[in-house]
Amino acid sequence: MAKGKSFETELQKLKEIVSKLENGTESLDDSLKLFEDGTKIANYCYKVLNSAEQKITDLSKGCCLADDLEANE
Repeated sequence: MAKGKSFETELQKLKEIVSKLENGTESLDDSLKLFEDGTKIANYCYKVLNSAEQKITDLSKGCCLADDLEANE
């Protein structure tokens, strides 16, 4: 993860961008820039969530594997 960047911080930025876009008061150029920034942030958050999900899956497999080994003893 990039220094100073956290999932929670980026998610808050994304919420602010969505709010501005939903408000509809931004110019077209500003709206496009916000959309572009929001897309980048959404992709970052998606990657972080996928990574966390993979870690949970891996840990769960390890846990289940240990349970299977204990059951066979």
